[in-house]
Amino acid sequence: MTADVAAIGVVFALVVHGGGAAALAFCARGWEVSVDIMREESGNEPVAAFSMSHPAVPALYMVLTLGLTMFSMQPVLIALSLAGGLAYGLATRGVARTLGALRWQLPVILIIAVLNPLFSASGSTELFRIGMRAVYLESMVYGLCMGGLFVASVLWFEAAASMLGYDKVLALLGNAAPVIALMISMCMRLIPQFLRRGRTVLAVQDAIDVPGRAPADPVRLRLRASSVLMGWGMEDSLERADAMRSRGWGAATRRTTYTRYRLGRGDVAALVGLAMFGVATAAVAWTATTQYSFYPQLSEPASWSGYVVYAAWMVLPCVLHAIDEKRFG
Repeated sequence: MTADVAAIGVVFALVVHGGGAAALAFCARGWEVSVDIMREESGNEPVAAFSMSHPAVPALYMVLTLGLTMFSMQPVLIALSLAGGLAYGLATRGVARTLGALRWQLPVILIIAVLNPLFSASGSTELFRIGMRAVYLESMVYGLCMGGLFVASVLWFEAAASMLGYDKVLALLGNAAPVIALMISMCMRLIPQFLRRGRTVLAVQDAIDVPGRAPADPVRLRLRASSVLMGWGMEDSLERADAMRSRGWGAATRRTTYTRYRLGRGDVAALVGLAMFGVATAAVAWTATTQYSFYPQLSEPASWSGYVVYAAWMVLPCVLHAIDEKRFG
């Protein structure tokens, strides 16, 4: 659920920036991305950044980072955000898993770069023509940046999933919006569980395959597995509803909540520091974005020390992760 809401935000940002092709590509890949980043955390997972902080601290950082990433349409800022998200993914998810995801992320960038000129024939540097439609360099570079923005956003969504587990989401929203918090936490748990059961069903189907018999239709096997999962899911929902009623869910208009995380002085200081750092980074992003233009002719990004501030913001989780790994790893 958290990933789905965030994915809607990416599509919105892509549409705002005029990236029709990017929005279509995101929707085509949306389910796989949501499935990949909404998984249950286990004890053998690496220590995430802000792991010792109140959930409000990583939540503030991720809200600011996602906002900066999705609305900073400038090549240098997109490259820095992409590098920061990729570095954090390498540190927490591992080299094989992160680079494996690039197998579809890099082609998406190229597809968006190629398709964007077909949706937006704008610019002044004509490269070639496809029939009566001219393909301009500015439009292609805009699509390339849009693809980089999309991949950077996906990487930071994955980072958000590692920093904010369902228990932290529940702690953040439990008092303010208990129903929404319950829905988010249940979805973050049920979707990975659904996937595990699907793999179990497929493994059982492969195990009972009789040697020498003609191979079954893969489509029919997937449909049969889906039918089993739907029945399994409906049975679980009924059992979960009975368990909730037996524990008094909905019996009172106002309910108490267990507070697992306490907002200490260090957390308050971290929130204030992040807010000030975030304002400075947003000012840098605003300045760089407003001074750069794609149309009618590409601007040349100037050498600017403000990029150091933006880069420092993007590598902050990697630094904190390295510190926590050294302390607790």
